[in-house]
Amino acid sequence: MFFKFKNHYKYIFTTFFIILNACQLQVSTKNHGILFLENRAKKIQINTNNKNDVIKIIGQPHTKSISDEDNWIYIERVISKGSYHKLGKNVLKTNNVLILTFNKYGILVDKNLLNKDDINKMRFTQKITKNNLSKKSFVQSFLASVKAKMYQNRK
Repeated sequence: MFFKFKNHYKYIFTTFFIILNACQLQVSTKNHGILFLENRAKKIQINTNNKNDVIKIIGQPHTKSISDEDNWIYIERVISKGSYHKLGKNVLKTNNVLILTFNKYGILVDKNLLNKDDINKMRFTQKITKNNLSKKSFVQSFLASVKAKMYQNRK
């Protein structure tokens, strides 16, 4: 017999060790935004912290409100790979949104932390906004209809 286990067990053991060492025991995650936003939000206190304190604790906001510069929005999103029965699809683990409101002096007035369940319970309006910018002019619609009639008989 060419191969004897008795003499080559060290090589087989190191090969299996290297292969098993490459296996990952931790779940791979993709992070977006500020990690551990819930813990950082607990450090912020209403009517005591100002904008500078919030920037030191959490950092710059992801977005500020369009109509009011005193509303800051922070986002945390963690996505991981699903288990084998989900065929490795991405699963949303945490989705937190922190909304901070400041008064005109820069003091924190309101703090609202929304988690994944709160966001799913939100109701959005079903109204559709009409876009007047993409509306075609009379000349464009007339030329489009003429073009359609010209190419209608061609095949």
